[in-house]
Amino acid sequence: MSTQFDENDIAQYLEENPDFFKNHVGLLASMYLPNAHGGGTVSLAERQQAAQRDKIRKIEHKYSELLQIGIENDGIGNKMHQLALSLLQAKTLDETVDTLTQTLQNDFNVPVVALKAWIDTDQNHAVFGEADEQLQAWLETLPEPYCGSQPDESILNASNSNAKSYAVCALKNPQIFGVLIMASEDEKRFYPGMGTLFVERIGELASAAIQKYIA
Repeated sequence: MSTQFDENDIAQYLEENPDFFKNHVGLLASMYLPNAHGGGTVSLAERQQAAQRDKIRKIEHKYSELLQIGIENDGIGNKMHQLALSLLQAKTLDETVDTLTQTLQNDFNVPVVALKAWIDTDQNHAVFGEADEQLQAWLETLPEPYCGSQPDESILNASNSNAKSYAVCALKNPQIFGVLIMASEDEKRFYPGMGTLFVERIGELASAAIQKYIA
């Protein structure tokens, strides 16, 4: 009476008996499998080589992606360093606001930049204004900078009605005293789930730069 084996039984037997093909070398040479890249058949050795080549190609592709991300992050890091130096060199509030705005627009390619602070100060500047309680309450709920579409027109009103994506971070000292809004007409520029480390760092630099002008 013949014994019936299914695929799982055979796979389990081969796993438990790694010397099987060592003891049946001729079987390896005579086995042919469907070609994964087209019609016909290939030997088991050729199939293994093809699988290894596919695996190597995937690893190389992933490595290229990681390398590109590293290069981009390095470039952003250099821009962040230059922004910090420029803000340190600014001698007035006007220079500070202009430096922050122009750097974000020119070096970081952010079309729309809005900066608002609502703390009592003796400085007469457009960046300072009355507290926006609704906006401040919303900022208090954010565990990290907000990235995505405009959350609510009554909460967030950037100066460009064509903007489709926003990055919003609170200005803190450590209490929230203002907001930095960056916006773009590109809906994919700022999106939910994107990394917010650099956005957060820009917010921290802006907070430190503006804070020294607060009475």
